[in-house]
Amino acid sequence: MVVTTQEKRAEELAQEAIKLSDAGHLEAASRNLREAITLAPENPKVKAAFLKLRGEEDANGHHPFLDQCRRYINDRDEAAGNEAARYLRAEGWTPSDHVALESLKLVLSKSPSSLSALQDEIISGLVRRCASIRRFFAERLQVSVTTFFDEIYDRGDGAAVCLDTVVLDPAVWPSEDIRSHCENELFQLFIAKLMESGHDLDGRALKGITRLLAVDAEKLHHLVDDEGFDVILSSLDYRLPSDVRSQATLATAKYLEASKEVGQKRFSNLVTSKVKQARRDDLIVAFSATAAVFPIVPDAAAALFLTEGFLQSVVPLLHREAKSTKVEAALLELFNAACVDSACREAISQHCSEWLSHILSNGTETSSELAAVVLAKVRAAEKAGGTNKLDQGQSSTQELIDRFRELMSSNSKSANPHYLVEGLAFASVKPDVKEQLAHDSEFLKGLFRVLSSRVEDDTSMLYGGLMIIANLTRYQPTLTEEQKKMSELKAYAEASKGSATPHPLEDDQHVTARCTALIEAGVMPLLVECGKTNLKSVYDLTSKILLSLSKNPKTRGKLAQQGAVKLLLSILSPRNGDSQTSLQGETTKNAAHALARVLISVNPDHVFPYSGLPQITSAVRPLVGLLTPSETSAAVDQPRDLLPVFEALLALTNLASSPDASAAQSIVRQAWDIVEDLLLSNNTYIQRAACELVCNLMTCEPGVAKFADGSKRAGQRLHLLLALTDVDDVATRRAAGGALALLTEYDQAIAAVLDRPRGVSLLLGLCQDTNEDLVHRGVVCIRNLTCIASGDIGARAREAVKQGRGIETLTRCVQKTSNRAIMQAAVEALKPLVQANGH
Repeated sequence: MVVTTQEKRAEELAQEAIKLSDAGHLEAASRNLREAITLAPENPKVKAAFLKLRGEEDANGHHPFLDQCRRYINDRDEAAGNEAARYLRAEGWTPSDHVALESLKLVLSKSPSSLSALQDEIISGLVRRCASIRRFFAERLQVSVTTFFDEIYDRGDGAAVCLDTVVLDPAVWPSEDIRSHCENELFQLFIAKLMESGHDLDGRALKGITRLLAVDAEKLHHLVDDEGFDVILSSLDYRLPSDVRSQATLATAKYLEASKEVGQKRFSNLVTSKVKQARRDDLIVAFSATAAVFPIVPDAAAALFLTEGFLQSVVPLLHREAKSTKVEAALLELFNAACVDSACREAISQHCSEWLSHILSNGTETSSELAAVVLAKVRAAEKAGGTNKLDQGQSSTQELIDRFRELMSSNSKSANPHYLVEGLAFASVKPDVKEQLAHDSEFLKGLFRVLSSRVEDDTSMLYGGLMIIANLTRYQPTLTEEQKKMSELKAYAEASKGSATPHPLEDDQHVTARCTALIEAGVMPLLVECGKTNLKSVYDLTSKILLSLSKNPKTRGKLAQQGAVKLLLSILSPRNGDSQTSLQGETTKNAAHALARVLISVNPDHVFPYSGLPQITSAVRPLVGLLTPSETSAAVDQPRDLLPVFEALLALTNLASSPDASAAQSIVRQAWDIVEDLLLSNNTYIQRAACELVCNLMTCEPGVAKFADGSKRAGQRLHLLLALTDVDDVATRRAAGGALALLTEYDQAIAAVLDRPRGVSLLLGLCQDTNEDLVHRGVVCIRNLTCIASGDIGARAREAVKQGRGIETLTRCVQKTSNRAIMQAAVEALKPLVQANGH
């Protein structure tokens, strides 16, 4: 066995550890052994040394870890405490039951206040590593949950969480009834501690409550009474630290989920009571709690919000002389959350528009921004032609947008830029707002700058910003005639004919102009940065945006130059160990379609250099995925959208034209069967594009072999290609003729042509076309038959051409054309025929 330098060093350290142990230097021996385990944990000599030292140390009643704990407890030696903590952090080390229990008892022998925070790390580490310690905890809890709780709670967050860990571990309990009884008592002690400590700024009691509810809410929710739930709701106060509120949110969610109608009724009663009391702190808690509950149980929160008299009683409180900006902020947060429900939006519009407009103009920076967001959400949801009180307010939508643009464009240090982005995300669904934002380059640059700075640490704001960009670049869906009629019927049924007619600012011309403006303002560098997040939600919006940006052929080159191809391939690349990314999802479909559009309009040799980007073949798989209908679309009884198919074929055709033969070979390997089926499509454009792709694939050996390997199947394929030279579409005939001009350089293909009754006749028909491109291809095919074919096949070919009046056809070509290429090929084709006639 080969021993690496690292393993050799580990073995040396292990031997040195044994020598130090023999000399009584257990602490130094332990340090050497830990380093050896880090270097080579699986080395046999290291393992043997570990077992030897552990056995000797335990037999003597000594262990460096236990000694360090003694020094930390008895001598208040913080360095020794840190060393003990490092033992517990070391990978693969577990103390013996004796050492672990003695160490724990040492820590518990002193009052929590007499020791530093290291006691918390030592206790939690021992519980995590040793089943014997967890059993010890269970035994003490069985004696008295309250006594042991008081003994552990003040030692730190980790130690308190260990109580949860133990009561949730059935392996350390003699029966489920005993475990459940201790769990119930522990849960009630955590709630009592939360009541005792008020808002529990360290979050310790709340963490215990949340952890138990997260695992066992069905068994524990009946223990939560009005007082208990009230103190949990108080921890949702928006003024508290975010980690405390997040724990309270999870606890509330789990409780409401388990308690169902009982919990929802308790929640409504508590909030209503606080609002009626109208005290500042009660109002803040009531509004904060309701805002937090909206995403959890929106129906229950909306029912409370829409209770008759709720809003009517709230807003007058805010007009009092001694009004509180903190109460205003809490109510605005509630309104913002409530906008998720359409009925709540309408209620806000009806009862609060005047107050919101007042805050927009006169509030603090934070409150006015949040008021603007609420107004934007409500107005964005209004139907065309609708009227409500918001239209009578002091601020119009234009004023809202001006405010957003000014703050974003001026690089303002907004109190909460999330509000700006969130408001813009809602406002930018309106066509006139899209136009304003898209053609304000300073605003766009400011937006891109802010979002770029948040890519790594603020995904929620990044998502909102990408939603703005997606709104600005979104094209209207292309409808079939049948879909248009259905849309009109729906509009009549809703008594709103206007809803069936797209807004003039939403036509393709306006959207294309907006897309161009975003590209000029520098949206691509932002999207490239977003690609580094590896988040599905970000990828989803990025792919939609790129699909829109790539629609205009004039800007595709710039997109490619700025990294669009690399970004799209990154989105489409396999993840999480998957051998292949499914192309059925909307995200991958959009990304593949955008990739197809870009690759139609650029030189693949410029996009795929020999270094930097992935190989050219990496683009083939996603493009091929667009050629087949997804399972979802196949299951829906609607016409298939053939645009992605058409553009994927064009992109593959462009790739196949690359001098890098691997592209064409990869296309033949992955897409041949699909492309062959598309040659029979009844859609002219699809058939043409498939035929053009086949023509370009004739430059690689695998492509030629499909028609010229001498098999029966190859002959059938050639027969189809010959038939395509006689269709109505000139471009399809040109592509088929081009493919045959390349194929007829091979004897097997010529033999297949001769085996078809009209094979030579169809080629001669190309020579007689009025289109010179088709004539050229036909003449080249005949030249190949008369000049290149050898032996018996050559003789048969020349005879078939003569029998088809080829001499006369070629002679007319020479006489009628001024194209030197056609003339030269025709003369070359005629020579063997004339010589064979003895002329």
